[in-house]
Amino acid sequence: MRLAIIGCGLVGRKRAQTLGHEHQLIAAVDTNLERARSLAAPFQGAIACTDWVDVVIRSDVEAVIVATTNQFLAPVALAAVESGKHVFMEKPGARKSAELQPLLTASQSHHVCVQVGFNHRYHPGFRKAREIVDSGALGPLMFIRGRYGHGGRLGYEREWRATPEISGGGELLDQGVHLIDLASWFLGPFEHVDGYAHTYFWNMPVEDNGFLLLRTNQNQVAQLHASCTEWKNLFSFEIYGRLGKLHIEGLGGSYGVERLSWYEMLPEMGPPETTIWEFPGEDFSWRLELDAFAGFIQRGETPQPGLREAVSALQIVEEIYRKTAS
Repeated sequence: MRLAIIGCGLVGRKRAQTLGHEHQLIAAVDTNLERARSLAAPFQGAIACTDWVDVVIRSDVEAVIVATTNQFLAPVALAAVESGKHVFMEKPGARKSAELQPLLTASQSHHVCVQVGFNHRYHPGFRKAREIVDSGALGPLMFIRGRYGHGGRLGYEREWRATPEISGGGELLDQGVHLIDLASWFLGPFEHVDGYAHTYFWNMPVEDNGFLLLRTNQNQVAQLHASCTEWKNLFSFEIYGRLGKLHIEGLGGSYGVERLSWYEMLPEMGPPETTIWEFPGEDFSWRLELDAFAGFIQRGETPQPGLREAVSALQIVEEIYRKTAS
């Protein structure tokens, strides 16, 4: 693909590092021109600029990666789609689900692919867990318990994520949507939503903790907690079936080595048979995600996770905000 990257911060740089030799970077765009130049420098012929409007209409750009702060995700993606470009946009896709509705309509009328960066689906622990669940080895799924959190950093309350006009919300919207997306991926849509969002530590107008209790029409439950008062970075996701349990923990880096534990129930019950996989080393999930995006485009398929999954996750977050405010 011939690509443009809009937003050259940490995530934009990670996306650029996955391009390899089969994709060509045409342009890098950022409000900070030096940051755009830094991202574009390793790519022969790539330009750096601050005007995304001109870039998304270029005839030599086939697809656009949108890695901006949240308030620009949907507007930039919409302009790209209306110019006939395929779009990969970072999660959560928008500040509110309503911002995604015009994009959903436009992507269908222009027959382009829009994928949303729920990157955790591409981690090796989750890919293996999906394989086990799909094999039927876990039996019917009963419930999920997920925790995701970090400890913030000095000045965290003054970063863009703490400004509602830019971010749309706090930790529930930031890391919480990953948990929501993963739980939905395994259990399906949640028809019953309950929970609470609150700021306990950080002096900011958005929540630093979000607690969710989600239930499907089959009474399968996801109990989820997203936190930026975790102090020691943590990721833990447990999937319970009638025949056993899967536990994915760690995401690499400061979250610890990624590990999948399979606790397989024996006919006589008692202590389960335990199998553990560890996934040290480089994180290939970003590359796998881009490969999947290219595959959806080549096959003319609707990406998953895509706009519908992002809308669903945002609607759950909005329902928790409504319940908290009432």
